[in-house]
Amino acid sequence: MSFVRAFATVGGLTLVSRVAGFARDVLTAAILGAGPVADAFFVALKLPNLFRRMFAEGAFAVSFVPMFSAELARSGRPSAKAFAEEALAVMVVVLVPLTALAVAGMHYLVPVIAPGFLDRPDTFAAAVEFARITFPYLMMMSLAALLGSMLNAVDRFAPFASAPILFNLSLIAALLGLTSVLQTAGHALAWGVAAAGIIQLVWLAAHAYRAGLNLRLARPRLTPRIRKLFRLMAPGAVGAGVMQINLFVDTLLASLLSAGAISYLYYADRLYQLPLGVIGIAIGTAMLPLASRQVAAGALDAAMATQNRAIEFGLLLSLPAAAALIAMPVPILTVLFERGAFGPAETAATAAALAAYAIGIPAYILVKVLSTAFFARHDTASPVRIAIICTVANILLSLSLIQVLGHVGIALSTGLTAWINAGLLARGLARRGLLAVDHRLRRRVPRLAFASVAIGVALHGMSHLLSDLLAADILTGAVTLGGMVAGGAVLYFAIAHATGAARLGELRALLTKKPA
Repeated sequence: MSFVRAFATVGGLTLVSRVAGFARDVLTAAILGAGPVADAFFVALKLPNLFRRMFAEGAFAVSFVPMFSAELARSGRPSAKAFAEEALAVMVVVLVPLTALAVAGMHYLVPVIAPGFLDRPDTFAAAVEFARITFPYLMMMSLAALLGSMLNAVDRFAPFASAPILFNLSLIAALLGLTSVLQTAGHALAWGVAAAGIIQLVWLAAHAYRAGLNLRLARPRLTPRIRKLFRLMAPGAVGAGVMQINLFVDTLLASLLSAGAISYLYYADRLYQLPLGVIGIAIGTAMLPLASRQVAAGALDAAMATQNRAIEFGLLLSLPAAAALIAMPVPILTVLFERGAFGPAETAATAAALAAYAIGIPAYILVKVLSTAFFARHDTASPVRIAIICTVANILLSLSLIQVLGHVGIALSTGLTAWINAGLLARGLARRGLLAVDHRLRRRVPRLAFASVAIGVALHGMSHLLSDLLAADILTGAVTLGGMVAGGAVLYFAIAHATGAARLGELRALLTKKPA
């Protein structure tokens, strides 16, 4: 499977998941709003997600996939499968007691991520209760990440990419089916998260079985391969999770602000995460096994070409996405969320945070590509050193900007930190001779930037001209917003094609081209 076809598979399914996620968020905003119960649930959801993204889908995935891919290339599937069984055994031994301890000591964990809740006893109690329900999701998804990583390594990207769709559908079902019978909508969502973990694990286990990758639970042993996996995971936990650490800092600081700050950042982050998921996660997922195989086979020129095209393709999509979110955050939020408990004041507060977050979208895409270049070479230590610098920078920026901009300063700090991260990763690769920007990429990036600025200006103007339609009933607003997005996309690709920033024929060829 070619890089772009793999990207299209993962990105397309991620887009479906994000659409389902928006449906979930529309219901959540209308039923739960942005008050104390919402703050408590979002913190409870953030705890398992923080560890899942840092360790299961972060440190573990970026360490395991290159090792598994190299084992496949050098020793064949039986040896690679045996390695996966060794990893499964150790994961079970670690995750079961860890989950039990976390659930029992949740009243100590919640203040770590949301210390401001200690001054709000009802919100604190709800967050602890919700987190005890949601935290086992970490164990389910860690095991699911092992199965999904194996499937990705053998170019079966669809099952793992589609698993988040099941998560969103589970939460929608919980909101609609359990809210009326439980104490609050927060309780319904918490149980929906727990159910989603089980459903996703069963889904991936079934697909692994069909792919001949069914695993036996062996006796846990610290084999040489497992020791190497741990050595790679230790720095990778921070290197791959720098954004999650920054989000942790965001939540901690937001908990010290007035009620609703956490919720404003959550809803803004959900929209900000759309291009990051569809583009960034898809690029990282598609690039890692391909680049790992190329490096293991000594095809360094091919690996460099893969890297350049990943940067180009990522910027082709992320630059206009950032421009659109900066140009019209209020219309987007008005159409998607402004109803029920989510009113104009919540829209305005969330829109400012969304525009600030969006500044960092292209940088985050670059971080995914550049960090993958390190991971494909089994180097997880270099990104961790950069991650530490970026984490400190984020904290300092947040502490400074929050004094002037409140919760918007937290979002702006996250966006700026992403650019610092991308710049340091690029410098690290260049010093090793692992970043050679080719003529095509140098020529096209400025043209992509020009096309993106053009559609940003056009969308901003359209949002003012069509403001009455956007603020009308939900159907009229949704159709108008959809027309603006479609028109902006057509205009962007027309400008990109006319300026030579992108050629539609090349994209069609990449979708069918087989990797070297």
